[in-house]
Amino acid sequence: MAEYIHSQHFTIDEARRKLPGLMHFVEEIVELKKKLDERAYDIYRHEYFGGRGPNGDRVFPCELERLVEIIQYLTNEGILVKDLDRGLIDFPSIMSNGEEVYLCWKIGENTIEFWHTISDGFAGRKPIS
Repeated sequence: MAEYIHSQHFTIDEARRKLPGLMHFVEEIVELKKKLDERAYDIYRHEYFGGRGPNGDRVFPCELERLVEIIQYLTNEGILVKDLDRGLIDFPSIMSNGEEVYLCWKIGENTIEFWHTISDGFAGRKPIS
């Protein structure tokens, strides 16, 4: 039996059925990230650029807390959040040959139409058809 990175996998149909209920979360992620960028908050270092908050409170912005909440929800659903700026998510899947791949979707696309190998990433996207 093959070893896989992910414990949960989606068929193309399962991912496509799930996507409409997730789109608004991905759109919200992009908006939250944009707001944090505008406020000069570095989400990767968990601090305002320069190490100081605009009010000196040194607390996490509410936008960051919501961003983390959404990402945790998506992760618990088995979805991988890949790019906060572009709104890019992946659904782990198993091809008919047993290879583990990602079904790929980003904001602006109507449905899941692309997949890529784990090693190739977004740059290696191929049409599902």
